[in-house]
Amino acid sequence: MSTDVKRVVTVLAALLLAVLTTTPARAADGDAPSAGQHIAEALRTSPVYVDEAYAEAVPPSRQRELADRIRRTGLPIKVVLTPFTKGDAFDGDSDDLAGVVRDRLPDQRELILITTDGDFPDSLNGYEWPADTHQAEDAVDAVGFLDETRDAGLADLTAKAVELVAEGKGTERYDEAMKDLDDAAPARKREHGEPGDSRWWLWPLVAVPALALAALATRALVRSRSRRAPHAVPQLVFATARAADEAELRRRAEAEVLALGEATQAAGVATTPGLQRALDAYAAAGRVLDEARGVPDLAGVLALAQEGRDALAGSPGLPLCFFNPLHGRAALRTGWRPLGRRDRLDVAVCQDCADALRDRRAPEVLTDGAGDGRTVPYFEIPAGRSVWSATGYGSLMQPLDGFNSRRTKTG
Repeated sequence: MSTDVKRVVTVLAALLLAVLTTTPARAADGDAPSAGQHIAEALRTSPVYVDEAYAEAVPPSRQRELADRIRRTGLPIKVVLTPFTKGDAFDGDSDDLAGVVRDRLPDQRELILITTDGDFPDSLNGYEWPADTHQAEDAVDAVGFLDETRDAGLADLTAKAVELVAEGKGTERYDEAMKDLDDAAPARKREHGEPGDSRWWLWPLVAVPALALAALATRALVRSRSRRAPHAVPQLVFATARAADEAELRRRAEAEVLALGEATQAAGVATTPGLQRALDAYAAAGRVLDEARGVPDLAGVLALAQEGRDALAGSPGLPLCFFNPLHGRAALRTGWRPLGRRDRLDVAVCQDCADALRDRRAPEVLTDGAGDGRTVPYFEIPAGRSVWSATGYGSLMQPLDGFNSRRTKTG
């Protein structure tokens, strides 16, 4: 190739690269702008973008109020309230949305972004570039834990998030909210005969999702932050147990049921007060095993078998881990309040999950199908549809009682 030809090729390549990097992203099926470009262009005219799916929750009048509130702060705040679905333009991940929107607003060097979350539509995430100067992440995180926002709708939650960001004391407000939760722990722990120190249960989840711990690294990269990982609501955190070998889990469940059956046969009626309950748990575990449709049911077999063994022993211990029963028997109990809800649940957790909560990381959570193509934390399935959601695998109700109650209702 001659020198002149090489020069021509080099120039053409440079021109092509310039065109590709300066042309707005387009949908694969035509000239329509991509979802990210559409949102970014809307944000150039208003600091608030609300998808039509949330038009009722945040009507135009509230959108104008939010926009006015943001303008009065004088801060580069943008709000994006849009639903997420696995497989959509952002693969159901608010972090991806944040990164795309940031890339589509290259002329805005400073940006504070408040979005809905990919796993829980009634919770929010906060992002800030080039640095967390205004403590935006903590400010938005704190919103879901304030008493005044426990029953707030999406519009009010967003307005409060804007207020806390503008206040500039997000970390302080976040720590205060966490302390309020922590202060409620000693009484609960004394009820269960546990030590008075309550720092280990510091951070509750929802739940919401469902992402592996690797997602924390991805989120940290997208947000370009060097401080702690984002708040551990189920929206930032959940890892699926479906990665486990289901066939191996089924073999384990079969072995547990067989072992329980042998133990009940060897037990003496006169010396084993809990024998009848153990027999009932054995029968229930066998039925669930026969009808198991996936990992959540197989985990239920393990919970029933554990309850049966405890009945034989006459000294029931803690149930299996609430967040993921495949982790085994829990090591302690902790107070946990799903984000955006008033009530706190008392749940049993393994040491790994307790450590994750203490460190404000996301425990690995067992997931289940929601029936609409989504995979969600199993405890988000309505209790009327899932005995495991209703019982928490023993944290909320003994599995056998939940199983028997379900059988009675269904005949």
